[in-house]
Amino acid sequence: MVYSASFYSAQKNYNSSTFFLVKQIIGVVLGFCGLVFFTFFDYKKLKKLKWVAFIISVVLLILVFLPGIGIENYGARRWIGAFGFSFQPSEVAKFALVLFCACHFSKHKDEAKKFKTILPPLCVGGIFCLLVILEPNMSITMCLGIVMLAMLFFGGTKLKYFIYIGIPALCLVPVLIIIEPYRLQRLMAFLDPWASPQGEGFQLIQSLYSLGNGGLFGVGLFSSRQKYLYLPFAESDFIFSIICEECGFFGATCIILIFATLCYLLVKISLNAPDRFASLLVVGIACVICTQVILNIAVVTGSIPPTGLPLPFISAGSTSLMVFMSTIGVCLNVHLQSKQDKILSIS
Repeated sequence: MVYSASFYSAQKNYNSSTFFLVKQIIGVVLGFCGLVFFTFFDYKKLKKLKWVAFIISVVLLILVFLPGIGIENYGARRWIGAFGFSFQPSEVAKFALVLFCACHFSKHKDEAKKFKTILPPLCVGGIFCLLVILEPNMSITMCLGIVMLAMLFFGGTKLKYFIYIGIPALCLVPVLIIIEPYRLQRLMAFLDPWASPQGEGFQLIQSLYSLGNGGLFGVGLFSSRQKYLYLPFAESDFIFSIICEECGFFGATCIILIFATLCYLLVKISLNAPDRFASLLVVGIACVICTQVILNIAVVTGSIPPTGLPLPFISAGSTSLMVFMSTIGVCLNVHLQSKQDKILSIS
């Protein structure tokens, strides 16, 4: 799908129709290496890395603002460039947050209902959100915020504390929209994309054309019209639109069912995990995947205002692919250890 969605734009912009395909293959190979490594890497050792992961994530998120290191695209500094490759630190920060919360709440199980116990995860999540929103990257900030709240919930936080957190957060959203004019423009385009069909509403309109053109079974693989420079970011943030156009409602439903099955299996691994840390770690990874899938599909279908967020495992982007595949390796290690514990208990 990455090749189908990108071969024309890649040929036009990079003089190579396989530009994105080659990068994605590299991501698959490195991601598979990460998956295999973490499948056989004892997840318990990750407990010692919670502060290391936090510090590395903060340093990387700060580096994107440094001239000569950070890469600016479309007015945002979200990438670090080195030796011809680009890297998006926010992809690592999401799972660093999950690791920190899993470590914290597994250690303070009996104190989870106290407000002081949730302060460290709130501070870590708040620092990540602040650095990411400054890039600016509203979509990843939303993802981080949702994942943080999910980890607080699964960690055992009292429901009344969510009210204390939620009210200021909801008040902050309109402020963030107002202070950045492009966010307000995107909101207006979401409410009525036809008011600016050649401006902020253009991407959503083209996405809706793509969805409508697909029908029940699609126009056929490689036969999309919108990928011919009509739909921006067809190979990344809006690849689900191309899937819908080429594979139709049937193909899109299959993709959603695959994601639903994956999340179900991760929740099942979490419930059968050997200890609380492993359970929180796996359910946190599942939350990241579910959140990104839901937000991505909601954006391309016009259910929420447009914002850039890749579809896990599918959108073009080597960093995202490597990180997500590696986290699946962590989940597999938890699954293997839970099976070994059952065998030992039986014997």
